[in-house]
Amino acid sequence: MQRRMCRPAAAAVATIGLVLGAAGVLAPAVVLAQPAYPAKPIRLIVPYPPGGPTDIMGRLTADVLARRLGETVLVDNRGGAATAIGAELAARSAPDGYTLFVSSETTFAVVPSMNPKLAWDPERDFAPISLLTTQPYVLAVAPSIAAGSVAKLIEFARANPGKLSFGSAGNGSGNHLAGELFKQATGTDLLHVPYKGNGPAIADLIGGQISMMLGSISSLYPHAQSKKLRVIAVAGAKRAPAAPELPTFAESGMPGFQVSGWNAIVAPRGTPAAVIRRLNAEVGIGFAEAETLERLRKQSIEPFTGTPEELTAHIRAERARFSKLVKTVGLKME
Repeated sequence: MQRRMCRPAAAAVATIGLVLGAAGVLAPAVVLAQPAYPAKPIRLIVPYPPGGPTDIMGRLTADVLARRLGETVLVDNRGGAATAIGAELAARSAPDGYTLFVSSETTFAVVPSMNPKLAWDPERDFAPISLLTTQPYVLAVAPSIAAGSVAKLIEFARANPGKLSFGSAGNGSGNHLAGELFKQATGTDLLHVPYKGNGPAIADLIGGQISMMLGSISSLYPHAQSKKLRVIAVAGAKRAPAAPELPTFAESGMPGFQVSGWNAIVAPRGTPAAVIRRLNAEVGIGFAEAETLERLRKQSIEPFTGTPEELTAHIRAERARFSKLVKTVGLKME
């Protein structure tokens, strides 16, 4: 080293040139040597306990990505606080493409409309990847409730104020808001019972601990098919293909009462653009595959994928819509 430092200036410049030249030759090789994404298992956070509609969608998405990417995708259920626990965990995770987050309108539109002081924000803290699906809500009642139609349920509720209860996935969840809208539209007195996710709420609905619930068709209708509870109406603009026997709310005497849920996948803000593009492409292809479409069709769920920019626009529009609904029913975080 001492002999090199004592060389004439010209020789030193030549040496530096050789070193830089070698570095330029080696640089592409170093880049190419980096492992292709993904090079290890991916964690997919779902902000609900197992069993609910978002968990169902998270597991389907994990299967799609695992098949398309050729890597293990592990679902990590982090329920509680109207999805805030899972959302904050995802937002604070390393933006390296190995933590992804699947949630619903509750996380991306309802809760932010109710609480502007959250520790995370859907637009500020997440990089959008794609919308996934949309599906209508249905109204389900416990087996012990003798109401085979919306009209009969409303009649019973008005005759017995405060006796009926409705469950939800938690304060500020989409089905909490749906239940409050139903109360307002029907002029009924119903008790709200929040849970830490749809799964526990549905279990208590089947057990008769709560009277009714508005929730996604994918989470409630299978239990009606197995005679564990009764689904009496669908809150869509038209009847659901998977359950054509169910009347819409409009057909049941409540025109204009429509509630639907949707799911989207995002990553922590700062995730490399190339990773986002890859994930968006694989989601789009995977959700158009026959195997995925069949799984969705059986649950009356419509694929609804798109670009990251479209997801951003959708979240903004939904936040504005739910903000108006939240103000209409006077809903606040408890």
